[in-house]
Amino acid sequence: MAEPITVAERVALARHPKRPNVRDYIDHLFPDFFEQKGDRLAGEDTAILGGVARFHGRPVTVIGTRKGKTLEENLRCRFGMPSPEGYRKALRLMTQAEKFHRPVITLIDTSGAYPGLEAEERGQGEAIARCLYLSARLTVPTIAIIIGEGNSGGALALAVANRVLMQENAVYAILSPEGFASILWKDSARSAEACECMGITAQELFARHIIDGVIPEPLGGAQADPLRAMVAVEQALARHLGELSPLSGKELAEQRFQKFRQLGASRKESL
Repeated sequence: MAEPITVAERVALARHPKRPNVRDYIDHLFPDFFEQKGDRLAGEDTAILGGVARFHGRPVTVIGTRKGKTLEENLRCRFGMPSPEGYRKALRLMTQAEKFHRPVITLIDTSGAYPGLEAEERGQGEAIARCLYLSARLTVPTIAIIIGEGNSGGALALAVANRVLMQENAVYAILSPEGFASILWKDSARSAEACECMGITAQELFARHIIDGVIPEPLGGAQADPLRAMVAVEQALARHLGELSPLSGKELAEQRFQKFRQLGASRKESL
């Protein structure tokens, strides 16, 4: 019998360079995807890929964080770390989805928002905050799927959704294990130890009711059989979108509000 996979090994699988990325999922799930670029304020950010498509015949808005498959692509996308322009592009697409009553589907794989000085100068925190604010108020179905790493506010900006799903070997955390170890122990080399105490796996987060579902992956990770992994994501997306579709706009917004309002809540037991 194979030994259980460690959390550090799941982190390695979430970061695997051959793991299917947002472009792969869009090509498989949304074959008529029409990309929309720019934030209509300052420029275009390739670390956020977004546009309009059909999913099983239904118009939807798709937004995802993009990593490259080569060094050149990764440099162009800043290794999947969005700038303020990227989050404002996402904001524009979500506003458009609300106007035309399209469900919003986000695909998340990022180590966090771009931390450069120029991003802070252009309002990185404000752009993320506006994404959080609008996401919480949308009256259309919203589904977030973490397909790799989902770290920090850079991931949360696209993860305030009616349903938050994770692939089996994805991770979702306040920051990277290396960052956690550097802050707590002043030693990034203890990242494997940090992995074990952070509670970042899909299984742990589902048990704590922080996410709403775990999408199975092929043995060895999504990169071992990309088509099978993408079919599993498609099936999960179809099921959850079908469950949310009958709800009214008011019910969707209230359900989303209550979901996040209750995270981390504790109950006082009567004496």
